Amino acid sequence: MNFDQLSLDPRLVAATKTAGYTEPTPIQEQAIPLVLEGRDVLGLAQTGTGKTAAFMLPILNRLMKGKLGKPRALIVAPTRELAEQIHQATMQLGSQTRLRSTAIYGGVSKFNQVKVLRRGVEIIVATPGRLLDHMGDGNIDLSGVEVLVLDEADHMFDMGFLPDVRRILRALPDERQNLLFSATMPQEIRSLADGVLRDPAHVQIGTSAPVETVSHALYPVTESLKSDLLLSMLHQTPTHRVLIFTRTKRRARDLAEKLERHGHNVTALQGNMAQAARQKAITGFKNGEYKILVATDIAARGIDVTGISHVINYDMPDTVDAYTHRIGRTGRAEALGEAVTFAVQDDEPMVRDVERVLGKP
Repeated sequence: MNFDQLSLDPRLVAATKTAGYTEPTPIQEQAIPLVLEGRDVLGLAQTGTGKTAAFMLPILNRLMKGKLGKPRALIVAPTRELAEQIHQATMQLGSQTRLRSTAIYGGVSKFNQVKVLRRGVEIIVATPGRLLDHMGDGNIDLSGVEVLVLDEADHMFDMGFLPDVRRILRALPDERQNLLFSATMPQEIRSLADGVLRDPAHVQIGTSAPVETVSHALYPVTESLKSDLLLSMLHQTPTHRVLIFTRTKRRARDLAEKLERHGHNVTALQGNMAQAARQKAITGFKNGEYKILVATDIAARGIDVTGISHVINYDMPDTVDAYTHRIGRTGRAEALGEAVTFAVQDDEPMVRDVERVLGKP
């Protein structure tokens, strides 16, 4: 199948070609017709499978008909990086339309965001906290929203955003289309979905296990030898971009500093960094200025960087879902990737849980 067969406006099909899309991914092929029909959709697919275009193309198709100048689609995402990524994809896919999008998130000035909102936009991509700030200040009128998207809903639960999301829901019109996308679906998010979606179509691509193009390796190691093992591995292994996960912000910073002392082009990404510093780290990692990015789970959410050859769990994640999300940063769009996990003795129960999901030792 190709995008011409999905009943999309020719201008959107042309934009997919300009963006380098050759054919729809499975989530796009299944979700786009349902969204075009106006159905509520619960989409479950692994990270890196093309969920953004799966909801954004049919939303753009819908908004091309009707009035311009006020918000008609609201996409809520858990992190600044993901909000910006969705906004950039929206501008790219909607480049041949008159539709306007803006990203609303914290860590930057509200003044410029207010200026853009006053000029008029049809699509708002926002993180919950900053969106509520603007709503409280009277800067955003959501009374005309026709489509709501909750993206990476499982992360919103993990990060404690559920009360904020419920406040946002109460401000929206009752009559609207609702789309909820996630890589994993814990019971709490399923309960949220049941409360938001009306007779939804379910689209699930694969399981919530890591993508099949990723190979997995486990290195039993003592805590004191982790950094030596990492340095040896980076010295001996051909890599492209490497994403390393640590448990805490301090460990991310300290590990990045140690790698830098050993001659590696490395940067760290932590949750309490200013937005400008976060963006500098991500941009540097994307453009090759830094070959290695050391990050915590929360800081790395929403990062969409192609060409990550290796994800290294310097510290074992706390849950299988967290493992899935970390590993989803490599092997994107069916590319090959390698996942490496350093495991100390106390990690053994989580190792067994991951092995059950993988279906192999």
